[in-house]
Formats: sequence, C-alpha cells, structure tokens
Amino acid sequence: MIIATAGHIDHGKTLLVKSLTGVDTDRLPEEKARGLTIDLGFAYQPLGENGAIVGFVDVPGHEKFIRNMLAGVTNIDYALLVIAADDGPMPQTREHLAILDLLGVSRGVVALTKIDRADADRIAEVSTQISNLLAPTKLADMEIMPVSAITGDGIGDLKANLELAAEDIQARATDGNFRLSVDRCFTIPGAGIVATGTVFSGQVGDDDHVILSPEGVEVRIRGIHAQNTQSKTGQAGQRCAINIAGRGLSKSQVHRGDWLVAKHAHNPTARFDARIKVLPGEPRSLKHWTPVHVHLGAGDVPGRVAVLEGRAIEPGEEALVQIVFDRRVNAIKGDKFILRDQTARRTMAGGTVIDPFPPARGRARPERLAVLKAMESPTPGDSLAGVLALLPGGLDLRQFSRSWNLTPDEAVALWENAEMIRAGTDDVSFGFAVPHWEALKYLSTESLDAWHKAKPESPGLTLSNLRAGLSTRVPVLVFATLVDHLVRDGKITRNGEVASLTTHAAQMAPEDNALWQKIEPLLIDGGLRPPIVHEIADETNQPPKKIEGFLKRMTKQGRVRQVAANRFYPPEAVEGLAKIATDLATADTNGMIDVRAFRDQSAIGRNLAIEVLEYFDKLGFTHRSQDGRKIVKPMEDVFGKN
Repeated sequence: MIIATAGHIDHGKTLLVKSLTGVDTDRLPEEKARGLTIDLGFAYQPLGENGAIVGFVDVPGHEKFIRNMLAGVTNIDYALLVIAADDGPMPQTREHLAILDLLGVSRGVVALTKIDRADADRIAEVSTQISNLLAPTKLADMEIMPVSAITGDGIGDLKANLELAAEDIQARATDGNFRLSVDRCFTIPGAGIVATGTVFSGQVGDDDHVILSPEGVEVRIRGIHAQNTQSKTGQAGQRCAINIAGRGLSKSQVHRGDWLVAKHAHNPTARFDARIKVLPGEPRSLKHWTPVHVHLGAGDVPGRVAVLEGRAIEPGEEALVQIVFDRRVNAIKGDKFILRDQTARRTMAGGTVIDPFPPARGRARPERLAVLKAMESPTPGDSLAGVLALLPGGLDLRQFSRSWNLTPDEAVALWENAEMIRAGTDDVSFGFAVPHWEALKYLSTESLDAWHKAKPESPGLTLSNLRAGLSTRVPVLVFATLVDHLVRDGKITRNGEVASLTTHAAQMAPEDNALWQKIEPLLIDGGLRPPIVHEIADETNQPPKKIEGFLKRMTKQGRVRQVAANRFYPPEAVEGLAKIATDLATADTNGMIDVRAFRDQSAIGRNLAIEVLEYFDKLGFTHRSQDGRKIVKPMEDVFGKN
C-alpha cells in the first residue's frame, strides 16, 4: 500500500510521518534550513498483522511546490489529509483535496493535527468545517482523527486506522505490461544509476530489459528495492528503487516524469483523448485550445486542450477533450492526470485517458465521439465489442492492445474470446464485427458483378482496383484476407492479381478470341519454356508488334504473365516454376535457391532461369541478397488461390 500526505504548509505533515514511522522525510539541506518540505519525501513502515511494508509519500504543502506534490500522488492507495486544528482548512488544503478528488482517490483519513494548540470547541468547529469540505468529494466518508505529534495524543489510534487500511486494501493485480513512473534519479558509488518511482502496472524482475520512455533507451535492471526492501521483483502498487544500466547511459538522461516500461508499453504519443472535469470553483469556462500544464505520472508537460463537445467547458462540468502535447508522453487508457493553468499556479481540471492514440483529424466528428464513448467501457472485452460495432472499416487490434496496455498473451486471449473476424497479419491486424465483415464481402462481389456487366470481355478486376472501389477503405493486408475468404467461400476466383466472380467467363471480341485460340495452344505446348514473341508471330503470320500488344492486353486480363521483355507465360506455367523454386528452397539447409539447381530442375536454360528468378524478385516472391536468394512470401500470397 502507498499512502500520500496532503495538506497546507506548516500543518505538520512531515512531523506526523515521523511520528508514525520514525523517519524524517525532509532530506534536502534547504528543507532543513528553511523548515519546510520542498520536494517529495519517503518513508516505509510495516503495518498490520501481516507486517506488510507500507510506503509513505510526504508531499510539500506550499503553493509554489504543487508541481512536486502532484508527482507524488498520482497513483496512491490511501490519502492522509493533514489539517491543523488551530488554522483549520486553508487554501492548499482545498487545492490538495481537489487534486485527490480529480485523481479518483476514494480512501483515506483526516489527521486533525496540533490539537495541543486548540480547545475542545475549536476542535469541534474545525471538524465540522472539514466534514462540509469533504462532503462533495469521493473522500466524503473519511474519518477525522484528532492527533498531536508533540504530545503523542491520537497517534496510536491513527496508526491503528492505517493498519486496518493496509490489511483491507488488496494488493493490486499484476496484469498488463510493466510501467514505473520515475520521480527521482540518483547515483550510488559502486552501483550506478538508480531510478525510483511507483509501479503503475505489471511486474519486473532482475536482469529484465526495459525501455526508458519516451526517449526509447533500452536499459537492463541490475537490482530492485521494493518498498525499501531488496527484492527479485517489483510489481504494481509498490514503490521501487531500480538500479539500471545501459550502453552509454548517464544520470542526465533520466528525468522526473520519464517512465521505465516493458518493451510492449513503449508507445510515446503526442496527443490523447480523455474525459475531464473542470473544478466547480474555476472563475471561467475552459475554452477550446487553452494552454495548460498536464501532470501525468510524475511528469509535467505543456500542452493544449481541444474541446470535442462544444467550444468550452463550464466550471463543474465534464466533457470529452483531446490533449495535444508539446512533446511526446507515455500514457495508456485509464491513466489519471491533472490540468493546471499556463502559469502552473492554479489547478483547473482533471481527467482520465480514454484513447492514447487518437486521430488528429476528424477528432470531433459525431462518429468519432461515439467510438470514444464506447472506449470508456470499464473492461477491454466490453470496449472491444462496442468499438467493433461502430467501425465498418475495422479496428486496429495492435493499437487497441497498446491502448489498454495488454501483454501479448492477454491480447491473444481477448481476441480468441471476442466475436469478431481477424484480418491481416501479426504486424497489421484488424478486427471486424461479423456484420461489417459480411458487408465488405458483399460490396466486393457487387463491385465485381458491376464490372463484369460493364466489361464482359474482361476476365475481372485487378485486386488494387477492387480495393480502391470499396466505399469502406481497408489496409492492403486486411483486403488480402478478405479476398482469401471470398475465394474460400467459392464467391470469387483469383488469377494472380485479377479477381472475378466464379460464375464469370470472359467474353473476348471475335477478333481477339480468334487470335487467342491460335496463341494459347502455343503457350501451353511450350510448357516451362513458351515461345518468344517473334516465334509466336511467325507461327500465326502476324506482325511481332501486334502480337506483343495483344499479349500485353492479355496480361492485364490475367490470361498470361509477362516474365521477360519478349516472353509471356500462362499463369499455370509460372506457378509450376514457383513450385520448383519452393521445393529447392525447402530442400536447402539455408533455405536458398541455387540458380544452377533451378536451371537443371526446370530445364529452361541458364539465361531464362535467371530471367524467371528476377521476375520472382520483382513480384516479391523471392529476395536476392549477398548471401543468395530466398523465398519471402508463400506462393498463394503472390499467385493467388483458386
């Protein structure tokens, strides 16, 4: 459990923590000299019957150091709101409480300090003021406990309250990718760089490799102290000090506000969509494109607020917004943040991230806002189902999984249990609601049917033109899956890059048909070495230019493939040569295709063998490097399935 103090300057937060833990959290010489907390302080104490180590974060109370206070309270379990009995609630009491409320902190206790300076009537009066102050917040049910760090009165009762909380608050789940928000960095002689912070999600272990984000520097974990105890692991809900090392890594590269994250969680973003609430006490509405300071994790990044619903948000109201940053940040769905004004002197609003990877254009369109509201669902499964229903063009599953900070295994489990069609590849994977997928299939067959009626002589549409003609745009690799499904369902036939309905038979013009009837047998009889253009011209008594032009038209129709400048192949013959290349690569220990072996197996001669292999390179079926030639795509992906 992590407990953070909150409250006005000089109300006794640091002394109270010392009374509870024995630790003076003021560590800086300036703090000692001035007698006030400037930066975050930390203490640890075993609490409860199980002796679990509880982390205390002592925050500064001065208004000038709210930025530091925010770095310490963004992911806590329990609030220790400190209010002095002699002063009562003060400006930073109210601001700190507002911040806790905006961050969604709902558990805590009020320590009514300095009761040695107040009589019973004053204590009762201030207690009433505190109850009224808490009433509209998520912390309305907090117990008010009178204490004195000087006399020790009430300290035992307060510690008992914290012990019960430590026993009652469950350890956080360790699902999701590891993310730690860095709030301090220092060096230890003989050990090197140590970064400290709160683990927001996941877990990490010794010798794991993580990313310093958003910079993208890979580092290795050399050692971990979790809750001030040496450990092999660190996990969500713990404060950890992590000894890190990396090639050329220096302390100057690690800053408060950075993150240490698992590889799959390193996805810096320049904007995110969120829902925010403007504080009721704000003097004016929050207008579109207002400059702000965004406090997320331990960081403070300038940005602007694009209001997505209307042009402004009134005090006390909530709305959807897009935050556009001056520099990239690390964020996932569900992260809490605080907005302060451009001068960083006033807390204005707070919110929750909904989509860390939103579009820059069309961000306020009604259909986009509908998707955002679906994404607000509390679980990945519900969110996935809601978003899929709204997107005819499908959902980028990789981006969705990154938004929710899903580990690869968690993502696979979610996809397997979802009612959707997956399309594309591992790198470009989209999900479709079944009705939307069926609609795409219908649109594709309707496009082909219209083409066949308009161009009965054509064998079909090229795949690129078929995709371009769809009213719903989808990525190339997703469209390839759509074509495969249509072929599998028996709806279409694919011949190379040309698709047609299975019921279609191309009708050539009489003159073309007559010439084709003469040429096709010559090409087929030629086997794996069909005649060149001049040889066909001689056999058919036609000018070579006419034969060449005719065969190029047949290439566009998918009846032949132009392998070399003067040689055209029937598709079946090209696939036969591709099969030979595949067999040779399979038989070779390194998966290579030897030119001489291909020449011998195909019996087409060395020059033509080289031309065929270069044609395969051009198609992307094979790739030639200094080491040799390898197959890089399956035959069916290049030549189609029938």
